[in-house]
Amino acid sequence: MRVFNPDYAIPVIIVFVTGCGSSHESQTTLTTSSSTPIATISISSASDNDSNPDSNPAFAIENSTGHCNILPLPALSELAKIPQLPNPFITIDGTALTEKQQWPCRRAEIAAQAQHYELGNKPGAPQQISGTVNNEKISVTVTENGKEISFDANIILPTTGTAPYPAMIGIGNSYLNNEELSKQGVAVIQFPNNFLGEQQNGQSRGKGKFYEIYGSDHSASAMMAWAWGVSRLIDVLQTSDNKLIDATHLGVTGCSRNGKGALVAGAFDERIALTIMQESGSGGAASWRISDAQLAAGQNVQTLRQIVTENVWFTDQFKIFSESANKLPFDHHSVMGLIAPRGLLVVENTSMEWLGNQSTYTTSVIAHEIWKALGATDNMGVSQVGGHNHCQLPASQQPEVNAFVQKFLLNDATVNTQVQKTDGTFPVEISRWANWATPTLH
Repeated sequence: MRVFNPDYAIPVIIVFVTGCGSSHESQTTLTTSSSTPIATISISSASDNDSNPDSNPAFAIENSTGHCNILPLPALSELAKIPQLPNPFITIDGTALTEKQQWPCRRAEIAAQAQHYELGNKPGAPQQISGTVNNEKISVTVTENGKEISFDANIILPTTGTAPYPAMIGIGNSYLNNEELSKQGVAVIQFPNNFLGEQQNGQSRGKGKFYEIYGSDHSASAMMAWAWGVSRLIDVLQTSDNKLIDATHLGVTGCSRNGKGALVAGAFDERIALTIMQESGSGGAASWRISDAQLAAGQNVQTLRQIVTENVWFTDQFKIFSESANKLPFDHHSVMGLIAPRGLLVVENTSMEWLGNQSTYTTSVIAHEIWKALGATDNMGVSQVGGHNHCQLPASQQPEVNAFVQKFLLNDATVNTQVQKTDGTFPVEISRWANWATPTLH
């Protein structure tokens, strides 16, 4: 049987070489094995990726599902129409999940589908990564096939706490209340996503540092290029001589288009403990199917048909679904589910109809069923509040952000992270869009 293995499932062997950094700067070179061809089954030992022993459900390596065999994925012409959101608890071969231990390989299937049809492949760790960490920035240098790129990510250290600090990685920047994060003892890392994959317009495809290594014709969308860059930054943070940032307590966030990017980064790197996606809209928390229904009902909502013409956030072939989103074998409830059982907070704006306010909320509530099935209901929440500008976090949503930060980045298991709220007046039609039952996985 031919086995499809997504690029990012390639196992990583990291060798730490301590540099001559001082107490203010650390330097490391990481050498990785990436010679495994895509058609080879990768093996990942569970002991290599044990989650952290505290309440933090993050793992120690980027991807824990390299051992999973993925069946060949069909072409568009072979895909059946699915009017509702596809059942995340049924595998590609039709097997119904009954145990929690089946979820990782089901997750690998969804990840493979999302890469194959929508986002493009995420390459595994390159041949060599070197980097430095100091009080002002993280510098990353990547070498692959004789080509080299470098990028920097600025650090804003908190005003309280002591190193190593937990950190929130902002795609582009963090549009959360960064002063509040600082008071909580959380550093903010400003990730230069546009440097890795440009997103000016539809002419940006294949432009950016990522494509200087992998070629302008690589299948990775801009968002997947960003996710790859975030993973390489985390590689550097994981070095044994980094004493400034706690690589076991990392979050990722972003707003609007960068909120979509935060979802992709969190979904495809299991070392990220918490994802906070803010006003991400279509291609983020919204599902393609429900957004199409909103548009059909006369609302001004961005859909798959429109978004593929706007920018290069998705792989080029995704446009074949412009008139047939209901043939996708997954939707964004399942893409959010790639984060489960790690932490996810969806922060949305009811006033932004273009973002698909009904779609984002309904999809998020349905996505929560994945955490419920895994017995991790408190690890995912959605908060939707209107009456404010785009990417302007209102005070009424700050308590939810604080709670998720406290739980996943500051190790406080006593906080209440149960939240599903909206001030919208639209119907939340769960039974219409999820015509399947949520199993209790044992």
